[in-house]
Amino acid sequence: MANHKSALKRIRSNESKRLRNKYQHKTTRNAVRDLRTVEDKKEAEGKLGNVISMLDKLAKNNIIHKNKAANLKSKLTKHVAAL
Repeated sequence: MANHKSALKRIRSNESKRLRNKYQHKTTRNAVRDLRTVEDKKEAEGKLGNVISMLDKLAKNNIIHKNKAANLKSKLTKHVAAL
């Protein structure tokens, strides 16, 4: 177990960051799933901007890799264009 005050604080802050990252990641995955199930092109185009923004934020904070975000954005854009 940690012996220093700074190490104890680091443990607490790491846990809160882990929970926040987990929440943001799961929320984005749900948004991607919902976008894939949409049949209406207008609605899908509206959701696409929000999902792309969420993916960019995850990539910026190193929650997901930047190439994974790019690949997801590309696939989703193709999917919406094909509707």
